[in-house]
Amino acid sequence: MKYCKFMRLTALILALMIAMPLVAQHLAVLSDIHVTPGNENERQLRLAIEEINASDVVAVVVSGDLTNEGSDEQLLNVKRLLDGITKPCYVIPGNHENNWSQSACQTFGRLWGSDRFSVVVDNLIIIGTNCGPFMKMGDGHVNSHDLTWLQSELKRLYRPGMRVLSVNHYPLLDDMDNYVEYQNVLKDYPVIAHQHGHFHKWMQYKSASGIESIGVRALDMKDGKGHGYTLLDIAGDSVKVWNKVVGESAELKYAFAVPMAKYKDVKRESRVDYTGGRTFEITKIADEAEWSKPFGASIFTRPAASGSEVFYGTSLGELASSAGKRSRLDCGMLFSRPAVWQNTIVVPTGDNRLLWIDRATGAVKAQYRSGGPYVADGLVVDGTLFQGGYKSFEAWDMTSGKMLWKNINIDNYCQGEPFVGGDDVIFGAWDGQLRCLDRKSGQLKWQWDNGKPRQHLLSPGNVVPAVNTGHVIIVAPDRYMTCLDRTNGRQIWRHFAPDRKVRESLGMSADGKRVYAKTMDGTVVAVDAISNEYHELWNTDCGFGYEHAPCPIIEVDGLVYTGSRRGQVAVIDAKSGELLLRTTLGYSEVNGFAVDKDNNVICTLIEGTAFKIKPTNK
Repeated sequence: MKYCKFMRLTALILALMIAMPLVAQHLAVLSDIHVTPGNENERQLRLAIEEINASDVVAVVVSGDLTNEGSDEQLLNVKRLLDGITKPCYVIPGNHENNWSQSACQTFGRLWGSDRFSVVVDNLIIIGTNCGPFMKMGDGHVNSHDLTWLQSELKRLYRPGMRVLSVNHYPLLDDMDNYVEYQNVLKDYPVIAHQHGHFHKWMQYKSASGIESIGVRALDMKDGKGHGYTLLDIAGDSVKVWNKVVGESAELKYAFAVPMAKYKDVKRESRVDYTGGRTFEITKIADEAEWSKPFGASIFTRPAASGSEVFYGTSLGELASSAGKRSRLDCGMLFSRPAVWQNTIVVPTGDNRLLWIDRATGAVKAQYRSGGPYVADGLVVDGTLFQGGYKSFEAWDMTSGKMLWKNINIDNYCQGEPFVGGDDVIFGAWDGQLRCLDRKSGQLKWQWDNGKPRQHLLSPGNVVPAVNTGHVIIVAPDRYMTCLDRTNGRQIWRHFAPDRKVRESLGMSADGKRVYAKTMDGTVVAVDAISNEYHELWNTDCGFGYEHAPCPIIEVDGLVYTGSRRGQVAVIDAKSGELLLRTTLGYSEVNGFAVDKDNNVICTLIEGTAFKIKPTNK
């Protein structure tokens, strides 16, 4: 009897909790403020902060793109400004803090304590996550370990009668590569809305799961109608969204009611694959979700193949291999491909170190600490590691572990793999320059830049140069393909066409006669690498659609391999340009390729998987 009374009392308390009046929240949202020291947005942000401080808002959310280039100087400046907000303030980064970060995404966490947040304001859970893209061009991506955190944090905080406001820089659309997984975490909770920025425009839509979603204004909308921010009024199961121009009355943009109900499960749309005149055997050789369920880790590095074993780094700071080995390095996310030489693996880390690891045991044998993060892919040639760093480029003896030389005349970080051949080391950096160094001394032989303003964003910083005996060919975010004289860096030709917008994806044939580039509409073009003028040999539509993945292209046994931002790999006949295969391996960006001892092609995907691709007929 006592047990029955207790159960009835418990049910009554729960019913009262669910039926209790929901406290209204009045929030201010700043998004896409893009502050550079001294620019107009800085002045306008100060005015917006003064107005917010004098208002009745209970909290402020800053949903990404605080800066233009994510530099430490810009982050420190905007942190000082936002510290002037007297209300509780919750901040996440955007793509401009993640993509071009000079600290490999470390400084943001140091300044704000984390790149994600969760807070309970009365009966509202406000929860926000970082969404990349991390250190290279790509779609938004919530790290797999952040999805695990999102799931556990909602479970920890939620009580009956509460609601949830999801915050991200990216929308609940396919601009975020794992928007399906993100929604499938949210769908079991009463999400009143998902708020995002990124597009610098007002948006209202329902996500695939049915969650009301709102894209909010930027500080400057470029419409001549004044700088401003967004106000959110959340009361009961209704939301009102206001446009607040500084110094003017708020204007209602959207109002909607949200049912306190669970949302539907979301499934990813299937994509059409294609098989031509060749057949291929495709095998998954690694899946990070198997190691740490439910989501595991993401992978941002290209693979490194040595013998039949494949190595890569993870977003949890682990060196992992296809043989099941893993070493936890406590270094934050890894962005650089491991360099393997005999029994030694060198791992460049985002926390400013080169780690020398014993291949057999996984133990760290030695380490070198630099003045900045390593995000570049190194290259081992004849026992020497050629490694780009932050404002430096280095050569290391892999046997002794000693530095042979270091060039420090670089104004930003290096990222793409260098070319090493003859007496030359050729590489790009995010300071607008392509450089050729002497292989033995590290002294500058020549350098070239494209003459563009805002060189940082248009630099050949993340391209692997295509080099033959006479020419150096590159592509860059300025959408040009450029051919230089290898001897002196003199420009031979430079090509741009609206239907041939290239970006950072490039490769060269084994004989050095053809260069391959992927355009931003998913076409691969083969260009004569010997000619002193632009001459296209063939072009093949891979069926990728819009493209920006900086995945390097490779040729193996007469086949050209290229990867997309959406987990697809295409294989093309190198001579004819015939499309032989388009296959869907996942939903996220293909990082790059490697070749094992049997000439099998290996690739990794950001979502945390690795595959082996093997042709089975000719």
